[in-house]
Amino acid sequence: MTETYEVIVVGGGAAGLSAALVLGRARRRTLVVDAGEPRNAPAAHMQGYLTRDGVSPAEFLAIGREEIARYGVELVRDTAVDVTRGEDFAVELASGRSVRARRLVVATGLKDELPDVAGVAERFGKDVLHCPYCHGWEVRDQAFGVLATTALSVHQALMVSQWSKDVTFFLHEVAESDLADDDLRRLAAAGVQVVPGEVAGLVIEDDRLTGVRLADGTVHTREVVFTAPRAVPQTVLLVRLGAELTETPFGAYPVVDGTGLTTVPGVWAVGNAMGFAEQVVNAAAGGYRAGAFINGELLMADLDATL
Repeated sequence: MTETYEVIVVGGGAAGLSAALVLGRARRRTLVVDAGEPRNAPAAHMQGYLTRDGVSPAEFLAIGREEIARYGVELVRDTAVDVTRGEDFAVELASGRSVRARRLVVATGLKDELPDVAGVAERFGKDVLHCPYCHGWEVRDQAFGVLATTALSVHQALMVSQWSKDVTFFLHEVAESDLADDDLRRLAAAGVQVVPGEVAGLVIEDDRLTGVRLADGTVHTREVVFTAPRAVPQTVLLVRLGAELTETPFGAYPVVDGTGLTTVPGVWAVGNAMGFAEQVVNAAAGGYRAGAFINGELLMADLDATL
């Protein structure tokens, strides 16, 4: 049998749980489909979320799941593999279960594809980091390396200089000629050392990063490496429904309005499913906004149906 809900939320991270919390408190029959693959799982702590600064991502999500359960929201550990739209939305799960709902919230986030450099994946979330706002305070004043992935990595190298005055920018596969003159001037002004040449791998000693090794064998002593993973938006369901996407330097994301509503009526995208730069606090706020708007929309639709 196909179970029917008022709202299905696909994705059980901060955005999805926040939307579900609002909907549960509004007495909407809501299902959260959670694949259990949060983007920030490698991180020991999350920062910058008022009253939750320093909490581990796992603890944050556990608290969120407990909160939505108080209001009757159902959460299932499963993956949404397909969706179709008729009078409502039919979602097929990997387990074979079929569920339907009047409204759909897509909170599937994105995945990070890391540079193919020895040691980067193993140390990601420890001493290989991507966001200075998330981790800069914890590693302040240490010896930073920035591993370029594109010419846009200049921005990352400049940003992290706010947290350390010892920054080395490894161009890796980026040619120095690809950098704009203004970027080179800013790097010099910030005291960032620019090192050309391909990076062969990281040097790890006693379970800590101690250096960056170039392909020519040269080792630069570093304690922390920042790099920008390639963001891969998880938009399969949105594409399946025909949602309009827009290309950005960080991938293709759905066109949404101020509430997260996509170009497909009845479908909202929240969190990193709708944008690269959504931190946990932003994702939670976006989920809240979408949940509140969806409840109001359903209320008005039901009232109008009686006229």
